[in-house]
Amino acid sequence: MDDIVRAISNGEIIKEYADDKPLPSCLILGKSMDEKPLHLVISRDEEFIYLITAYLPDSTQWEDDFKTRKER
Repeated sequence: MDDIVRAISNGEIIKEYADDKPLPSCLILGKSMDEKPLHLVISRDEEFIYLITAYLPDSTQWEDDFKTRKER
């Protein structure tokens, strides 16, 4: 939980999904407590933040900045 709270609090929105239902969502790049990159997809309303997924991004699929997907 500490990793997730830290990543949401200090992370950067790198992609927005405005058309997601039932609420718009976004992809956040943050860092875990041990400074590893962490991706979170969240949505929110006036009352809550909803964690959809959290994962350690794969360096074979993401550029070194972990913000840009590699070309296939």
